[in-house]
Amino acid sequence: MKVIAAEALAKIATYGAIVEALREGFRADIATPVRHHHEISPVSTLLLMPAWSREWTGLKTVVVKTDNAAKNLPTVQASYLLIKNDTGETVAIMDGTELTRRRTAAASALAADYLARPEASTLVLVGAGALGSHFVRAHAAVRPIKKVFVYNRSPEKAAALSGELKSEGFEATAVSDLEAAVRQADIVSCVTTSTKPIVKGEWLKPGAHVDLAGAFKPTMRETDGDVVARARVFVDTREGALSEAGDLLQARDEGKFDFAHVQGDLFDLCRGAVKGRKTPEEITLFKSCGTALEDLAAAIMVYLRS
Repeated sequence: MKVIAAEALAKIATYGAIVEALREGFRADIATPVRHHHEISPVSTLLLMPAWSREWTGLKTVVVKTDNAAKNLPTVQASYLLIKNDTGETVAIMDGTELTRRRTAAASALAADYLARPEASTLVLVGAGALGSHFVRAHAAVRPIKKVFVYNRSPEKAAALSGELKSEGFEATAVSDLEAAVRQADIVSCVTTSTKPIVKGEWLKPGAHVDLAGAFKPTMRETDGDVVARARVFVDTREGALSEAGDLLQARDEGKFDFAHVQGDLFDLCRGAVKGRKTPEEITLFKSCGTALEDLAAAIMVYLRS
């Protein structure tokens, strides 16, 4: 059995490679049952996310420890178990936290590969947390991203991330005027846990692509209803969007969106069942809630390349 730690996984799982693994995953026949959710203590939540195909079975275990911050440890701890179905043998266990961060960013990049304008080069990143840098790098794997504006409620974090991105060759700037940045953006990527709108629809320029991957509960949102109303809306999975996509659910409750108007999901886009971007001027939106399919597809790729 292979044990693949975070550092080794990061070297194998380049963003372009994960994007292509996910593209194939959404074209394949992979079962993803409902996620198991268990409160095992007042400070611990256990999540179990299984998925399987004809050849492979995978299981991600996630423990959310709300008291870890006081111990200077990550709140989310995850591992991934990969099984070969023909023997039932566990062939790999790998760092689930690094896997999740990279596949989450790659899923948004995969959507952008169908929805963002081919020449998109300016990206606004809203949220400078652990996922932020991954989203910039993943989008840069599918679009010629050069200029990056970083916005965060903590200016110090925005400045630190912009410095990191500069060292990687991006023209990165920490900004306090989000409206001015969004008005220039080809892609607006939001990775926050906000419960109130941050980005407004009136700020979006023609041809912009909006990528929403942060808010993961019905009570959370990163955009106002006008963003959703102005866009052709796509999701990773319809089931996930109907239960967790706060941006869409709240826009619906405000009378600005109807789920019947979802243009397609990643299955549709990857299989060519629906067309992504149709015109240079239209505004597109992708809302990601995550699916165990993405974990399995990425884990198989990592194992085979290790």
